Amino acid sequence: MDSKAVDATQIVPPAGMAPNDFSVIGLFMQADNVVKAIMIGLLVWSIFSLAIMFEKWVRLRTLNARGDRFEDAFWSGGSLDTLYERVAKKVRDPMVATFVAGMREWKLASERGGSNGGLHGNLQQRVDRVMAVTIGREMAQVEKYMNVLATAGSTATFVGLAGTVYGIMSSFTSIASQQNTSLAVVAPGIAEALLSTLLGLVVAIPAVMAYNKFASDIGRYGERLDGFSAEFSAILSRHLEGKD
Repeated sequence: MDSKAVDATQIVPPAGMAPNDFSVIGLFMQADNVVKAIMIGLLVWSIFSLAIMFEKWVRLRTLNARGDRFEDAFWSGGSLDTLYERVAKKVRDPMVATFVAGMREWKLASERGGSNGGLHGNLQQRVDRVMAVTIGREMAQVEKYMNVLATAGSTATFVGLAGTVYGIMSSFTSIASQQNTSLAVVAPGIAEALLSTLLGLVVAIPAVMAYNKFASDIGRYGERLDGFSAEFSAILSRHLEGKD
């Protein structure tokens, strides 16, 4: 009977002492201010990374769909001049921008009489250079904010680990000040600290996976633009040779 009474007093916390809340919200609220700041920073970083992932997914899907429609029109056999007049009014994607840049340089040279005689090679180089510059500029916009995903994937875990280290140090300081090494004193601080590492992993793992996927997709889209530029340049070259 007495042993049961002792066990009961060990289970019930002392009067006036609230039991520790080990839920995610409870651990966050009990954490040290420095650890809280790190957790909030990781949460904001996670939201920003998710927004970038969504933007890249929508953007690449849209660009590929527009590219399909434009290539269908380009290879339909219609007049390139007519296509240029139609799409030059509103350039909405890199492939159209590349075509418009090449056609604009071509038409300017034709108006100035630069497509005759020995100037053919020079004109071809200018058109190729203009399209290459356009592709580079457009791809820079497509790749925008990819560095954020790369940074999140490579450093978020370490940022969370820094919060964990700081939290554990605070726990040991609390142990020393209270001169109490019981699990009830140690566990809350360590749990709060480990939550920081967990948040770092939540940020880093999706960021790494998304970066690898989108980097591959962007690379393929860049190759598609380069292929289109080469094919368009070949068409212009054949047209120049036909004028000789």
